[in-house]
Amino acid sequence: MAIDVGFATESTEQQGLRAKFATGYRESPQGSCGQYYGSCCTCEEKYVTQDQKFLPAPESPLRIAIIDENPVRAAIMEDGLAEVGERDVFVISERNGMAKAIETIDPDVILIDLGNPSRDMLEEYFSVSRAVSRPIAMFVEQSDDDAIAAAIDAGVSAYIVDGLSQRRLKPILDLAVRRFQAFSRLQTELKEARDALSERKVVDKAKKILIRKRGLSEPDAHKLLRDHAMNSNKRMAEVAESIVTAEQLLGGDL
Repeated sequence: MAIDVGFATESTEQQGLRAKFATGYRESPQGSCGQYYGSCCTCEEKYVTQDQKFLPAPESPLRIAIIDENPVRAAIMEDGLAEVGERDVFVISERNGMAKAIETIDPDVILIDLGNPSRDMLEEYFSVSRAVSRPIAMFVEQSDDDAIAAAIDAGVSAYIVDGLSQRRLKPILDLAVRRFQAFSRLQTELKEARDALSERKVVDKAKKILIRKRGLSEPDAHKLLRDHAMNSNKRMAEVAESIVTAEQLLGGDL
């Protein structure tokens, strides 16, 4: 299924543009037809020639949003997704109301083609990337180090310079999903580590209070916290936080 907004009749120039991108360009034996951030343009071909079956077969069609104000390039991208399998493709061709359209579509993956964007346009789309928390592949015709760094900071999963062609859409989509999943795992692991460290600090504070107030040894204070948490069906950190909060309210020295 595809939803196209404002698709125009192709002119001779547009037909030439379609042929250009459908076949790919700037190809060379070194594989420098495009550039991914975080990889060398002379060896990035390995990213698109390795096993491309990254996505598991979804129980429901993969929802893909294409954001492109150029209808010809949007059609090229849509045609290049033929190998994805079951999919629902939604084309957004207007910048006005873009955030609302993305929210309504709720896509699994977003493909953005910007051509030669201005700095303000790039920042606008980077803000979208920060907000949606989805795998995003962004295509531009030219870029610089600052824009690439900004794309990474904004969470763009794949930032492709001068590399839009039909045959590359599927592997690029797979790469974007893979990178997004890997980054999400890292974020989750980092949050869990920070939470564990924070909880340990609170438990240590609570044990110090019990040692000082009750004259307990460190093992006995730990056992008291653990037993109370089990009896009250709470986590040790919650019990410890209650003790620390009470001590603060009573003006105790932590």
